[in-house]
Amino acid sequence: MAAAAQQDEKTVTSPDGVTFLKVGLKDGRAYYKVGYYADGKEGRKEVTMLEESPLGLVANIGDFSRDLVWVKEQTGTRDIRYDLERSKASRVDKKANTFTVRLANAKKQEMEVEFVVEDHNVAFRYFLPKQGGTGSVRVMNETTGFRFPGKTTTFLTPQSDAMIGWKRTKPSYEEEYKADAPMSDRSQYGHGYTFPCLFRIGDDGWVLVSETGVDSRYCGSRLSDVSEGNLYTVAFPMAAENNGNGTSAPAFALPGATPWRTITVGETLKPIVETTVIWDVVRPLYETTHDYRFGRGTWSWILWQDGSINYDDQVRYIDFAAAMGYEYALIDNWWDTRIGHQRMKSLVEYARDKGVELFLWYSSSGYWNDIEQGPVNRMDNAIIRKREMKWLQSLGVKGIKVDFFGGDKQETMRLYEDILSDADDHGLMVIFHGCTLPRGWERMYPNYVGSEAVLASENMVFNQHFCDEEAFNTCLHPFIRNTVGSMEFGGCFLNKRLNRNNDGGTTRRTTDVFQLATTVLFQNPVQNFALAPNNLKDVPAVCMDFMKRVPTTWDETRFVDGYPGKYVVLARRQGDTWYLVAVNAGKEPLKLKLDLEMFAGKTVALYKDDKKGEPELTSLKVKENGKVQLEIRPQGGILCIK
Repeated sequence: MAAAAQQDEKTVTSPDGVTFLKVGLKDGRAYYKVGYYADGKEGRKEVTMLEESPLGLVANIGDFSRDLVWVKEQTGTRDIRYDLERSKASRVDKKANTFTVRLANAKKQEMEVEFVVEDHNVAFRYFLPKQGGTGSVRVMNETTGFRFPGKTTTFLTPQSDAMIGWKRTKPSYEEEYKADAPMSDRSQYGHGYTFPCLFRIGDDGWVLVSETGVDSRYCGSRLSDVSEGNLYTVAFPMAAENNGNGTSAPAFALPGATPWRTITVGETLKPIVETTVIWDVVRPLYETTHDYRFGRGTWSWILWQDGSINYDDQVRYIDFAAAMGYEYALIDNWWDTRIGHQRMKSLVEYARDKGVELFLWYSSSGYWNDIEQGPVNRMDNAIIRKREMKWLQSLGVKGIKVDFFGGDKQETMRLYEDILSDADDHGLMVIFHGCTLPRGWERMYPNYVGSEAVLASENMVFNQHFCDEEAFNTCLHPFIRNTVGSMEFGGCFLNKRLNRNNDGGTTRRTTDVFQLATTVLFQNPVQNFALAPNNLKDVPAVCMDFMKRVPTTWDETRFVDGYPGKYVVLARRQGDTWYLVAVNAGKEPLKLKLDLEMFAGKTVALYKDDKKGEPELTSLKVKENGKVQLEIRPQGGILCIK
């Protein structure tokens, strides 16, 4: 078997011939390897980024992880073309090579592993045909693994215990990251790590591991803690998630497939930041008849908290949205009792007279945590949910924010999908908070507009520690969380003090220009900013003028420079206009020599921090070769526009 298996190792390369995938059998077990070819002084060499890593799964109908034989393989090509306004690139047009291997176990049951190999990306999934008269399968566990070279360091966030934290709402996917940690470090809670997972392979480059295409037919997964031989494996949800509701093991009809596991590799961070593989391998699950409009919104709760959920304060924030030219205002928890269903009609009408549309908050349920914030018990029951959405549609509400899910079970994934599908039937966009990572959902669901799934802005209001760590975290998200999906962060604080009156509470450590930069750095098609009405008077006009113009959808994204947790320079294009931003998490000024090809020979608007850290708008003449030198203050930022 071993000798035959060695002969069975197949190599597939990306269309540009640089990224490689190797698939084979050894002692009856399937494996794969991923890396790239590098050109050096001694010619072309093979750089392995993922060493021999296991493939397979164990199901209730059979074991597809061992005693396997190679039945046949098939290679092909794929054209990937689609438009997606809600992502980092509005148009994707690329090619990929495909490789499918059919394997059979000792019982002669067959399984296929389907690979898609793009430049810098590999995606794969398992496909199970119908097994005789068996029409369904339950997957007990996957042996899918990711084995890294010994020199690897990690940039990971842990999966928390279930049913802990505030009102027993965890996991809420809001744990802290550790940067450049050794693989030997154990996860904080002992349950592994939340996708996406970033790894640095010494001086050879970077690997980003995640998953996509998770819908109602599978659970969400994560990475285990590392085991012997630097191996991480795919882990299923914990039994205690969502108050024990639903199974940990997913089940689906045959023939059927698992979600895609995705691997992005790069000698630099550029492929990591710019990857679109998350959306490349999925398809829309339904067509919409609605024309959804994305944009900016105000959000009283982030600074004014629960006390602001009353009619008069919401009028103030609607007026503020109108003054800013924003499309939306978000009304958070408790509106059902503190404003009421009856008065909501007049509030919606008031907002629409001002040219502003509303999003309303909902709890996901009332029986898998201890949440009291209303409305509760509206989204988890199909009959009540559809009735509620019909009412929202009749009022003219444009979207909902649904909060506090707390788990990755298939049952929970089904709820996400049901909410999205029913909402689209009623012309409603959906934001998720206290929720799992989106997995290709921008392309799969036309009315999906963003998920939190990160230690977001609210934590800065709650605890000074998160203000102190803001710059560090900001310099992580473009490389990890936000590179695989829309991120509902709710940022851009221009209050110096994070409370209602700008005179108490936690203290912001970053500069105003740093805050402006985050509006471009963080990608989400509907951005609910942390601005407040007082900012029209107590913030320099240069900042507010920019905030009136900043877009939320992009046609192109380019990584320029950076290192996770230290600094980041990123450019995004809308139409013919480029927005380049940079932020510095360090304690010392950062001097950078950059190649800004998109600005070559042009004079650009430059927002920067002056010597006192105050915002300043000036101009910058860029040389014909695009070379510039810029200096960024500690916890400061710059912004260039042309």
